[in-house]
Amino acid sequence: MTTTTAAAPLPRQIPYIIGNEACERFSFYGMRNILVQFLITSLLLQEVTTPGREAEAKDIMHSFMIGVYFFPLLGGWLADRFFGKYHTILWFSLVYCAGHACLALFEGSRGGFFLGLGLIALGAGGIKPLVASFMGDQFDQSNKHRARMVFDAFYWIINFGSLLASLLIPLALKNLGPAWAFGIPGILMLAATLVFWLGRKRYVRVPLPPKDPHSFANVVRTALLAHAPGQGGAGLMLAACAVLLALACFGLIGKLGIVACLCLALVVLLAGVGGATWWQLERARALHPDAAVDGVRSVLRVLVVFALTTPFFSLFDQKASTWVLQGQQMVMPQWFSASQMQALNPALVMLLIPFNNLVLYPLLRKAGYEPTALRRMTAGIAFSGVAWVVVGALQVAMDGGDAISIAWQILPYALLTFGEVLVSATGLEFAYSQAPPAMKGVVMSFWNLTTTVGNLWVLLSNAAVRNDTVTSQISATGLSEAAFLMFFFAAFAFVAALAFGGYARRYRMVDNYRLA
Repeated sequence: MTTTTAAAPLPRQIPYIIGNEACERFSFYGMRNILVQFLITSLLLQEVTTPGREAEAKDIMHSFMIGVYFFPLLGGWLADRFFGKYHTILWFSLVYCAGHACLALFEGSRGGFFLGLGLIALGAGGIKPLVASFMGDQFDQSNKHRARMVFDAFYWIINFGSLLASLLIPLALKNLGPAWAFGIPGILMLAATLVFWLGRKRYVRVPLPPKDPHSFANVVRTALLAHAPGQGGAGLMLAACAVLLALACFGLIGKLGIVACLCLALVVLLAGVGGATWWQLERARALHPDAAVDGVRSVLRVLVVFALTTPFFSLFDQKASTWVLQGQQMVMPQWFSASQMQALNPALVMLLIPFNNLVLYPLLRKAGYEPTALRRMTAGIAFSGVAWVVVGALQVAMDGGDAISIAWQILPYALLTFGEVLVSATGLEFAYSQAPPAMKGVVMSFWNLTTTVGNLWVLLSNAAVRNDTVTSQISATGLSEAAFLMFFFAAFAFVAALAFGGYARRYRMVDNYRLA
């Protein structure tokens, strides 16, 4: 066996993980991409008047996405502290399968259908931070140079599953009915679970770390509670205020709903406690080694990067809601569904990933510009803003009475997808490489939490435009609510790109791949 780093073989267990991901992504995108369309036309929202049904369906979809990307916190914590990644993935996958079964069996029952959505959110969210992290565990210092290629292949296969689902499942909904349209993704999820189980004897299973008195949580606790001569407890007061503000968020349940309030409370808590910890972190050096304290500071710096990507995800996930609703008002062939336009996204991803790696990035390097991970992510956020400028322009033309072909959506889909490849595909490997060894699952779950927060911004903006004062101000601009929100989210992305680029210039990369 060759021992040189350059010739280090690809781990033989990787195909099982990638095969699992392909089937799982087909199941997830298959049901998600028809969710808004199904809710609008089904009897589940029959008590909602027709004008409000689209907004209600959109809120349900984004609330579901908040759940999907919130439960990674639970999955990451259970994997890192109790069961390990393999067993956590396997058991949550079975919950996932049960959720799909509920959608197929109870497509006419509000309680049964929403139970299914809850189980899918729990199952999909529980495994989401772990599959990519588990794949990263299969690499060490001897073959880590292959990890980037495999992470790109991993993201490519995600989009292969999404492509097939986006093309086929809307047709299944139209021609076979909702039971089959939701049942087929369930069958694929069962196949995903079986493929993952078949590789059980080949996987590298990184053992759970022993209880560490210098763990992330212990260092944070010390930083917040330790007294320092001549210094006050301003950081602890900030953390306490964050807790009170988080509790106060639940007073908005009547306006925002329980899901949005939970998410908002979590954001406030993380921001307050994280800021307070950064403020007083040096106090922890009295009880903890420098490596542990520096590790906590490193994680906090990573979380700032994650926070600055949340505007991108608020734009990206609306292609399954806002863009579908826009597409339904456009001119299209009778056999075509607006939901099928989403197939463009994964198809373009599958083309752009090899194009970037084989053509674009080498050309940039040849020109003397290194496309680092953070530079790519900065550009990706900006491209998403450009996509929404185009979508907003299309909406303005439609509001003016022009008949617009749905083919015009190809341009914003292409721009948004280019941004996605630069942000999401890059972010997976960035999150894994920057996470300390004992916190791989949790840090990857925080990466997934960026999508939860992105969907929170959507719910908050939707709630804001239901206010009469805001609505009247939007009317004064001469734009429809839909067009105004599109330009608002474009501006949101541009501001985020500027902030991200400024922070990225000061960020210092680390290497946290395990030793051979």
